[in-house]
Amino acid sequence: MLSTDSTTVSAMSTVSTLGTVSAGPRLDRLPISGFHKRVLWLIGAGMFLDSFDIYLAGGVLGALAKTGWSTMQLNAAFLSSTFIGMLIGAFTAGVLGDAKGRKFTYQFNLAVFGLASIAGAFAPDMTWLIVCRFFMGLGLGAEIVVGYGSVGEFMPPAVLGKWSAYLSLITNSALFFSTFLGYLIIPSIGWRAMFAIVGIGALIVWVIRKKMPESPRWLESKGRYEEAEAILRAAEEESAKKAPLPPLDDAPRIATKRTTLLELFSPSQIRRTFVAIVVQIAINMVIYGFIVWVPTFLMKQGVGMASSLGYSTLMSLGGPAGALVGVLIADKVGRKNGLIAVSVLAAVVGWLYGHSTGVAMATLLGFLLFTLTYLMVALGVATYVPELFATENRMRGNGIAGCAGRITGIFAPQLVVVMYATGGVKDVLSMTIGALAVMAVVLAVFGIETNKRSLEDIAPSSDADGALAASALTRESHR
Repeated sequence: MLSTDSTTVSAMSTVSTLGTVSAGPRLDRLPISGFHKRVLWLIGAGMFLDSFDIYLAGGVLGALAKTGWSTMQLNAAFLSSTFIGMLIGAFTAGVLGDAKGRKFTYQFNLAVFGLASIAGAFAPDMTWLIVCRFFMGLGLGAEIVVGYGSVGEFMPPAVLGKWSAYLSLITNSALFFSTFLGYLIIPSIGWRAMFAIVGIGALIVWVIRKKMPESPRWLESKGRYEEAEAILRAAEEESAKKAPLPPLDDAPRIATKRTTLLELFSPSQIRRTFVAIVVQIAINMVIYGFIVWVPTFLMKQGVGMASSLGYSTLMSLGGPAGALVGVLIADKVGRKNGLIAVSVLAAVVGWLYGHSTGVAMATLLGFLLFTLTYLMVALGVATYVPELFATENRMRGNGIAGCAGRITGIFAPQLVVVMYATGGVKDVLSMTIGALAVMAVVLAVFGIETNKRSLEDIAPSSDADGALAASALTRESHR
């Protein structure tokens, strides 16, 4: 047992005297320490490779179409198979994540997409690559649901948005690295190396991530109090090395609950589920209805493969830039209002991109659109959506919303092919702008603010969300 100061020992004794785990209050009072940083990096490593695998599609598909190994229609089938797999993976992860635990689920899906990526590197033709991509998608969809859903269960509410945005920054930095490596590797070595890199990397992370702790909140919700207590005490001891821990308020043990998927559509939760679904649909429409198609669009407009990948690489810097902005503002502007403002601004930039008159202007506007898109990912997908649901239903809720995003990913490529054939890039962008407008309206009318509130406080109850939101506003006005 590591040594601790008297304040820590006193706090732990209080917990033992009360005979309760109280995972939420105990985690919420902890100062950021090595415990939190390890959780972030262990989750983030898998999420980075997950994102890398998703975004290598842009460069790979552009090269496959350019060399005649594939066509626009087969490319669309590749993307659709990805999202059919991700749809099933997201739903399965939601069920498994709440039933079997966060750790079991993200280790399982990491192995799936790692092995499938290695198999994709040896695909003899496009049909086999599409089949491999389906199995990659199973793991990819699950990783996103569990990764973003888990990190907030460890972080204190005052900085939850910031640390969720850090995870988004790690994850979406892969957009740049995937595009940049594609620029270096695909023209010289070939597209197969891209799948080999991510597959081998995923298996390495799978071994390292065995040390990842299970969520104490989830363990407590399942009545596994001894396991939760052991993780909490270790986290408290480590955090106490930096500063004395704040006193622990007398909080009751969280009762175990039997929940079902249908509860997400009950009167007390349907509003949250609806908002989460709309956020996922809109953001996925922008990403998979435009972002991943940028290299292909440029090549179809006469730009060479190497130049197209180069311009796309510059635009892709907006991925980490947007997530970094999220780190700076997530806990300051709030999730709801931040998402509304960014979605409106992204719609304006998207319209301007569609009317750009040259490659330089398109590259600049593309960078801005990438930045705003991944700022929405940091505020919405990484932070806001998981916050809307209680611990016992968090993965299911995140999974259902993720399924809506994957369904969007299935149909968006087909819509892109049709709309590009009839009206070019402008028509494709009109589709994404419309999705952003709908999200802004839904958030304004139905959204609730979750900023700097504990997950237990945010969790839905039998009370209406309107009363919950009003109570939050009243507390804010008295500060």
